[in-house]
Amino acid sequence: MGGSGERIALTARGVEQLRSQLRDCAEGQGGEVSARSRAARLAETYLHLNDEGRQRFLKLIALEFGPDPAKVATAHKEYQKAVGTPDQWKAEAALRGAMRSSRIRILTQFNAMPQGVKFLVDLRADLLRYLENDKELAVLDRELESRLSAWFDVGFLELQRITWNSPAALLEKLIEYEAVHEIRSWTDLKNRLDSDRRLYAFFHPRMPAEPLIFVEVALTDHLADNVQALLDESAPVFDNRKADTAIFYSISNTQVGLRGVSFGNFLLKRVIDDLKRDFSKLAHFATLSPMPGLATWVRKNPDVLAGAGVELPLDELSTGAWATNKKLVRALRDPLNRLAARYLASAKQGGGENGPPSDPVSRFHLGNGARVERLNYLGDSSAKGFRQSFGLMVNYLYSPEDIEANLEAFAGQGTIAMSATVRRLAKSV
Repeated sequence: MGGSGERIALTARGVEQLRSQLRDCAEGQGGEVSARSRAARLAETYLHLNDEGRQRFLKLIALEFGPDPAKVATAHKEYQKAVGTPDQWKAEAALRGAMRSSRIRILTQFNAMPQGVKFLVDLRADLLRYLENDKELAVLDRELESRLSAWFDVGFLELQRITWNSPAALLEKLIEYEAVHEIRSWTDLKNRLDSDRRLYAFFHPRMPAEPLIFVEVALTDHLADNVQALLDESAPVFDNRKADTAIFYSISNTQVGLRGVSFGNFLLKRVIDDLKRDFSKLAHFATLSPMPGLATWVRKNPDVLAGAGVELPLDELSTGAWATNKKLVRALRDPLNRLAARYLASAKQGGGENGPPSDPVSRFHLGNGARVERLNYLGDSSAKGFRQSFGLMVNYLYSPEDIEANLEAFAGQGTIAMSATVRRLAKSV
């Protein structure tokens, strides 16, 4: 989060002034104009503070503006006495009111500012950084995440298609925010916005110039297996009238402060509906996805290399130098595919046997009803591709008739939908 001018430290006197301002804000004195004015002054103070000062600012809110324990205890006692009587609902409302922290009131007043929503999103990005070493901020983070989840409900979001004719400032943000496959130049971006491509983003009406999440789509006649081929700027433009397959090859969340606020699944559903309206021949919807956690999993479980029959050391696998050796390329194809299949089938978050998949991209797509369809050996020959997944990529297939069943099985029993080919590979390790 930026701020104009030099960022300053928060002095002892400044802490007392800030505490007084926050108290006024929490008590909500005055009308709406006064509330906005207070919030604007607090925001200006925050923006001018250095990192240490901002952390102290947030800690004041977290620790000194929670519910009053005495009021909660009294309200709870009154509620227990009222249960089963006509006064129960009134006592319940009083208990709910006593448990409502002043932190919520402060955060809500920031929201009333003209740029308040963006201010709070950026503030939470700061908060998440500080939270790594200061767990006392967790209570504020939970409340702020809850507020942002309500304010960024998918019903408020607007789906927009972005084209080469979109404002230059917005196109620059796409280049900045692309998190999966770096946009190397304006020519690269123009290629991703050509007639055989589509790019969609979700926007919030209070942040109209800031894409929240965007997805890049290639219109093809096959299940894409190589991202370099997909992004080749010299490749001929495909006739989109012949397209029967839509490949989602990059999905980027852009706002760190919205971590934990989920709307990616709604984005894909809306995009599929939009594509089907424009291209009646589209019958297949799939991804070409990275496996960003594969190398990390192998590093934590080195025995899996030998189990899959991979004889090259981890460090050599990660550099990708072996990909220039035709003999090694042939020798590693089956072992690396087995390794990746086992990873997708059995690697769990936290390292246990239960729980959701370890891979974040896999969690996202399986949680939206897709199935693991196919592994793509040397699907990403970039340095990043070798570093995170030894050059492997995976297709997740969104089959409209199976999405609901896959989603329910995954959410209820943790069942991972997989094609027979990938499942056989996983069992062969």
